[in-house]
Amino acid sequence: MSKIISIGTAVPQYSHKQENILAFMQNVFAMGPADKRKLGFLYHQSAIDKRYSVIPDYSCPINEWQFYPQTENLDPFPSLEKRMKCFTENAAPLSVDAIQKCMDGKISKKEITHLITVSCTGMSAPGLDLQVMELLELEGNIYRTSVNFMGCYAAIHALKMADAICKSDRLAKVMIVCTELCTLHFQRESSINSITSSLLFADGSAAALVTHDSFKQKGLRLDSFYSEVISKGKNDMSWELSSSGFLMTLSGYVPELIEEDFNSLVDRATSHAGVERDKINHWCIHPGGKRILDAIQHSLGFNKNEFSNCYQTLKEYGNMSSPTILFVLQRIMDQLREKEEANIFGAAFGPGLTMETFVASANA
Repeated sequence: MSKIISIGTAVPQYSHKQENILAFMQNVFAMGPADKRKLGFLYHQSAIDKRYSVIPDYSCPINEWQFYPQTENLDPFPSLEKRMKCFTENAAPLSVDAIQKCMDGKISKKEITHLITVSCTGMSAPGLDLQVMELLELEGNIYRTSVNFMGCYAAIHALKMADAICKSDRLAKVMIVCTELCTLHFQRESSINSITSSLLFADGSAAALVTHDSFKQKGLRLDSFYSEVISKGKNDMSWELSSSGFLMTLSGYVPELIEEDFNSLVDRATSHAGVERDKINHWCIHPGGKRILDAIQHSLGFNKNEFSNCYQTLKEYGNMSSPTILFVLQRIMDQLREKEEANIFGAAFGPGLTMETFVASANA
């Protein structure tokens, strides 16, 4: 068995109120009064108060923009090269910030045996894993691997990898770091996909330390993993490269698809874990958006109390893609009482349409 010892999170220095991002995007999309009102309605229904970004422009007047061109037609619009340069400059320091918070009081950096980096918003070779190694001055022979382009469910996939490593090596100390700079990829076309992306996504990083269950420090035991692909939704959620950045597709049917299948998915996942469904007392659901959380609640017959940590994370950070579910899980871990027995069900969704789940527990 393996367990999560700690989670550390980090966000960039620029905090943007949702209303400021709205004003920025209304300008970028060159909208008329009627369309501005429609976009404003969507932003005000998002259940998001603020988001973080490595880009300061979203709260600045046009004459103070640093990343986007200070021109009426936004030409030359940032190229993929400019976006990747910004990722290279910012992703590694943000990752190290999260890792250092995760290690604090738990282990030293010399004890890390494995490093798993996760991202779908930037890629290069040498990449994020080697940058993190250099900044943390990790040993050159450390085991490292990367999970790339899996989207919002990638943190669970990384936990699954760490679990396998720890089961085969009782001395393993696996550091996972998920870092996404989603706001680098906002587009100027006022398509539904561009509007959805600008409405939801944000930047952030989360690190998780996973060890074998025999490690002396207490943690959250990873009991089971279970995943399914809804093939009929493969065209409704996607993430593709383009010359102007990464392009997201998130159709309005995604909440409906998830709502239709989620209740039965929970039954199959808990059965796979050998846990009675009514024993689940904490829900760690990826806050991909308010409509998705509302759809899952409806599918399970819950009210908002069961998903309070999910809604609060969405409110304070938006959807940061892969790190987001670890932000939710950190909240749950912080709230667990010393002698509380807990069974946690986690789930996240991504291109495919892929639904990844886990069951974790804390024993008194």
